[in-house]
Amino acid sequence: MTRRIETAILISGRGSNMAALIEAARAPDYPAHIGLVISDRADAGGLALAREAGVEALAIDAKAAGGRTAFEAALDAALLARKIELICLAGFMRILSPAFVGRWPALNIHPSLLPAYKGLDTHARALADGVSEHGCTVHWVSPELDSGEIVAQARVPVMTGDDPDRLAARVLVAEHALYRSALAQVGRRLLAGG
Repeated sequence: MTRRIETAILISGRGSNMAALIEAARAPDYPAHIGLVISDRADAGGLALAREAGVEALAIDAKAAGGRTAFEAALDAALLARKIELICLAGFMRILSPAFVGRWPALNIHPSLLPAYKGLDTHARALADGVSEHGCTVHWVSPELDSGEIVAQARVPVMTGDDPDRLAARVLVAEHALYRSALAQVGRRLLAGG
């Protein structure tokens, strides 16, 4: 069997990008294997989706863990036990500590063309600025929010009459395609020793 990069996905919500990655990884020649999904919220809809797809899914409740250090220690233990090599953040709404980021290579998908619109409410901010195009970015996670090295971007035109929800829906379609291709690119690079 061809070696693939053991990958975990961290989520906080419905898991639509997670589902796109799991679907892509079903292809036998895809360079990443999704072996684990972890949510910081037990009620995240994505947990059920992952289980239905045959992927192990765990909830590590960040509030019940007793602080960020304890939460990240529980994350570490789960990732190490499953020999995870790479993490993908997919709607994971927690900021990870510099120590955790230093231990685990991680990708994130962000709904803007970074470095523009770091943080939250990206679609409303882009519309308020009157930009003609918006989009999404896959980047390496770094200690500074939404500032890691960019892996790939996809551009989405802003249409007349767009509101944040309509724009978000179009960007989300682009996110699904972009994250699948970016993870494949990174997986191949890691397998080649890069």
